[in-house]
Amino acid sequence: MTEDLRAAARRMYAAFNAHDHAAAAEIFTADFYSHPMDTTGPDSVTRAWQRFHETFPDARVVVEDMIVEGDTVAVRTSVHGIPGTQPPTMLEMFRVRDGRIAELWGLSSLRRDS
Repeated sequence: MTEDLRAAARRMYAAFNAHDHAAAAEIFTADFYSHPMDTTGPDSVTRAWQRFHETFPDARVVVEDMIVEGDTVAVRTSVHGIPGTQPPTMLEMFRVRDGRIAELWGLSSLRRDS
């Protein structure tokens, strides 16, 4: 089971890095909920990824650490291809159900302008 959860997280980062926005439909559950964005469904992920890649077309996420406990995956990543001196980092936690990401919590050092 641990490897299945790791695989779900890896699929998500691989799709993001490949700009494969349509893959969200297969990676996230139909009732997926993002706590940081307060959005639901894989379409919300697709839109977020598209906006991000429009702003940062060279962005790619590198997994630095991954821990699995029960049905939850915790991941520390760095985001490369973002202008600045040091790559921003993200801490994300996913709850996985039936091989798909069902819920996400996250923190990021990426500066966001209002």
